[in-house]
Parts: sequence; C-alpha cells; structure tokens
Amino acid sequence: MKILIVDDDKEIVELLSIYVKNEHYEPIEAYSGKEAITKLATNPDIALMILDIMMPNMSGIDVVKQVRKDSQIPIIIVSAKTGDMDKIQGLITGADDYVTKPFNPLEVMARVKSLLRRFTNNVTNTEPDKLEVGPLTIMKDSHEVTTLTGKQIQLTALEFGILYLLASHPNRVFSADEIFERVWQQESIVSAKTVMVHVSHLRDKIEEATGGEKVIETVWGVGYKVEA
Repeated sequence: MKILIVDDDKEIVELLSIYVKNEHYEPIEAYSGKEAITKLATNPDIALMILDIMMPNMSGIDVVKQVRKDSQIPIIIVSAKTGDMDKIQGLITGADDYVTKPFNPLEVMARVKSLLRRFTNNVTNTEPDKLEVGPLTIMKDSHEVTTLTGKQIQLTALEFGILYLLASHPNRVFSADEIFERVWQQESIVSAKTVMVHVSHLRDKIEEATGGEKVIETVWGVGYKVEA
C-alpha cells in the first residue's frame, strides 16, 4: 500500500518514510499542500495520507477540504497545534485522526495500521451486508449509505463504521470508549471528544441529507444508540 506523507519539514517526512517502509508500505513524499494534491491525482492507489496542518500557500485543512470533495481515503493530521479547537476543526473538516507534535513514530504507525484495517475491512463478514434504519439504507461491502429518495451520503471510513456499528445493534447504547475500540479497532487511548466530534459530523451529514431526520440518539452520561 502507498502512504502519502505531507509536511514542509523534510526531516519529519524522511523520519516517517523510514517507519512506513519498515511496515512494508510504500511512502510517497510531498512537501506542500499543492504537491500533495498533485501526488494524489497521479497516484490514485494511495491508501492513506499523513498530513501536516501548518504549511505555506495551502494549509493542511485546505488539503483535507479539497480531498474530501471526491475521495474518502483515511487522513491522519500530524500537527504542532495542540488545542482542542484545532483538533475539532481538523476532524470536522474530514480528517480521521489527529496526532500532535512532537510525536512517537510508533504511535503514528499504530494509527495508520488501525485506519487501514478500518477502511479495508470495515465490519466483519458475519454481519449483514444491508441494513435499513429509519430513512437510511446501509450497504456494508460498498460502504454506501442512501436515503429513501436515493440520495447518497458521503461518509469517511470512521463515520461509516460508527453508523454501521450502531445500526447493526439497534436500541443498544454504546459508550464512547466502546465505539472507539470497536470502530478504531484499538484500545481506547483518546478522550471521548474524538468520538463525539465524529458522531456530531455524522449526524450533520445525515440530517442534511434527510431533511432533519435524527437517526443517532445521545443517551446522556452513557453513550449513543440507534432506535429500531
């Protein structure tokens, strides 16, 4: 698999490339937002992108917005911005994960492998391929979500994973930690805010596509559920 690494700091790109190679992936390097867009266009088989935010001319946030117009590949932001609002902005824009600098390259690679597992094997084969919940039809194998009117909702891999998890267990309440461990497929190592942001973004997309239908419910102090 090809991993696109984007940062205007050459040393960081070279460091991550070493770890990417050690995990038997192929690193593709870019040193600006515009170069990242070009590399994506010329390498359609890129499986995941590791992306810095603070770059000249075209920021990482602008790259995410551009990429999300026609692609749902997993994106990990690696940034020196450590504030909660910076992380939330990155996730709401369409990134799947957010790692702050300075970082442990082993942690970054653990997140890379987790996201790739999530993207290529979103749910187990023992679960149904088609689910219908409220105004939505959810197709497991194609990762498609459509409304009653046939409108398709574009979701990231993690957003689809959350929706499928909740929809495949109607009326069951999942805590933020349970959602993280089931969807991210790793032990919960982040605050509930990460899950909350993804659920919020997922809700916004569903409500926009369905004219305000509320599919995912919050059970305050416990977690989230989808009613049958």
